[in-house]
This record gives sequence, structure tokens and C-alpha cells, in this order.
Amino acid sequence: MNILSRRRALHRLGLAAALMLSASSLAAHAQERTSVKIGYAVSMSGANAGGAGITTLPNYRLWVHEVNDAGGLEMPDGTRLPIDVVEYDDRSASEEVVRATERLATQDKVDFILPPWGTGFNLAVAPLYDRFGYPQLAVSAVTDKAPEFVKRWKKSFWMLGGGADYTKALADILVKARDAGTINNKIAMISVADGFGIDLVTAARPALAEAGFELVYDTSYPPTTTDFSPMISESAASGADTFIAFSYPPDTFALTGQAQVAAFNPKVLYMGVGVGFPAFGAANGPNAEGIMSLGGVAPDNAANADYRARHEAFVGEAADYWASVITYVSLQMLQESIKRVGLDREAVSNELSTGTFETVLGETKLEDNQLRNLWWVGQWQNGVFVGVEPSEHPGATSLILPKAPWVATQ
Repeated sequence: MNILSRRRALHRLGLAAALMLSASSLAAHAQERTSVKIGYAVSMSGANAGGAGITTLPNYRLWVHEVNDAGGLEMPDGTRLPIDVVEYDDRSASEEVVRATERLATQDKVDFILPPWGTGFNLAVAPLYDRFGYPQLAVSAVTDKAPEFVKRWKKSFWMLGGGADYTKALADILVKARDAGTINNKIAMISVADGFGIDLVTAARPALAEAGFELVYDTSYPPTTTDFSPMISESAASGADTFIAFSYPPDTFALTGQAQVAAFNPKVLYMGVGVGFPAFGAANGPNAEGIMSLGGVAPDNAANADYRARHEAFVGEAADYWASVITYVSLQMLQESIKRVGLDREAVSNELSTGTFETVLGETKLEDNQLRNLWWVGQWQNGVFVGVEPSEHPGATSLILPKAPWVATQ
């Protein structure tokens, strides 16, 4: 090949390389991100819709609104990307939440998946989050097996404690009340035969036995139960001063109303999910006073008060006094993790596990992928569901026992 031919060949090769580089640049430009896709499957209908519609879904929508209003999620380089949402109704069916979660990962190919409502549903989808590499910020899930689950599903994060945490705190309260002569040694207890109820009652039995209490009535009921009058009647006949119900929201509201109709007025009334809903306080008025449950708030926490004001302004309803703020905190942690490390799910999971975050609860850090700085027992006092235990927490309110008798309401 002569020099001229060689030069022509090199020119052609250079031109081809330039064209390939140009095409590659155009393709990369065409694929540049314009948003972050976040999906979730939450109960918007069915038995779980009440709880999910108060604790979970409003906070997802509030967070997305606030992030997009600010220009989007901030990336490590300072740019912002708006959130695109893919949402499904799991119809309160475990098989549907599994199908929808798999669809989010394999068909919608979302960047992150926010968890469903409920202990059972979070356990049902945990293997999928693990298989597809998504961090699972399980808020509305109470389980003593969190340490075991963290080892099994390394990107899982458990934000609401375990049954032993809540029941040990309750047992400590009851011991003090018994020793002070406020209540007797007898307890009547019922529990919903589902993930939440099973976890709580399994922890409660040994905690109460160790504290020296006598369980004079102990039964479970199906999640579809609406008539609690036989259980209320048995509990009243048992002579127990303390009535405990590890219940879901519809049960909690029904139990409270039916207890008033039956004039069943134990000195200690402790129930499960739903007591911390503002609607519970509104529905029962002065009869909510003194009722205890899981969760609570510190009334003087300014950041939490600001969050609650923003929640009510956007949603049109007040946030609940237990898992609602924790749901929002989990989203703040996700947002800050993305700001620090970008959209790589492995890096985000590591940041969630090891990072320290400033949230509406104050400085927040997980311990072995679990949030531990929580209110274990709250009580309605003067129209607010306040945190009473741990009593050494900043902002803790002193417990009031016995619960006041029911009053007639119009």
C-alpha cells in the first residue's frame, strides 16, 4: 500500500471512529435520567385500607409532593431529579402484594420500592426485596425476629421494634401500678390471629408471667371478627382490672364502642393499632382519656409538630401518633442517602445501615438495621396521645392510672 492509500485508509478509520463516538454520545444523551421512579403496593381497599390510609399512603404522597415541590431528589453532584410514582392497590391480599411487588421490580423496573402496610405483608414481600436487591424500609411491621431477618435479608430495615419491646414496657407499668395498689394481679387478654397479634401476644405471655401476673382470660380471634361482646363479657366476669387487646384498627374501634355499651370499664385498658389514630380520639372524646397503646409523641418536639402541621395541611387529616412519623422519618433517611451516594441500591442500603440522619425525630441512626429510639407505650391525655414509656425519654409524660370511668356522650 502506498503512502497516499495508507493516509486515505487512516482517514476513513478516523471518520468511522468519530461517527461511532458521536452515535454513542447521542445514545447516552438520550438515556440521561429525567426522573427517579419509585413504586409501592399499599392497601387502598379491603380490611387493611383503614390503617394503610392513615399511616402509610398519606406519608408517601406527602413526601413525594414535598420532594417534587423542591425540584426533586438531590443527587451527589447537586442536580435534582423529580420522583415518578408507580402505585398499586394490594387490595389487602397477601398474594396481591407479592404479585405487585414483583411487577414493580421486573416490569416497571422502579429505582426503589416503598414497603406495604402491616407486619404480615412486610414479611411476605421481604424475600422479593432481597432477591431483586431493593432496600426494604419496613415501618409498619412489629417483629421480635428483626435481628434474624437482618441476617437473612441484609438490605432489610425494621423501624418499629418488636413485640418484646412493647410488652416488656407495658409489664413494667403494670408492676408499678400493682405494687402501688392501683390494680389487682389479674389480666384479661385477647389478640388478633395475624402477624401483629401473634408477635405481641407471644412476647406478652412470658413477660407478664415473669412479672407475676395471672392471665385469667387469654384468647385469640380471627381478623374478620366484628362482634367482641362474648370476649368482653368473659373479660368482665374474670375479675381482671387490666384488659389488653393486641388488635388491628377496625377491632380497636369496635372493642372500644362495645366495651362502653357493656359498661366494661377496666382500670387499665390497653389496645393495639388504631388507638393512636386522631380519629380514635375524635370518635371517643373524653372516653379516650387514659387508654394506652403502642407509640405516642413528645408534645414539645417542635420538628415533629411542624411535620404534623404539614401533614394535616396536605392530607386534610392529622397524622397518627405512632407509625406515621416513623414512616416519614424512613423517607427522610432514604432521601438523604440518595443525596449522599446516588441511586445505586447497594450503596443506598449501606448508607441507611451505617449513616446518621437528621430527621423530624432529631438525630436518627439505626442499630443493626433497626430503629430503637421509640416510644413503647403511649396514653391519651387531654386530647393528645402522648409517649409515657420509656419514661427517661426527653419529653416523656407521666402516666395516669386508673383510667377514668366511661362518661355518657351525645
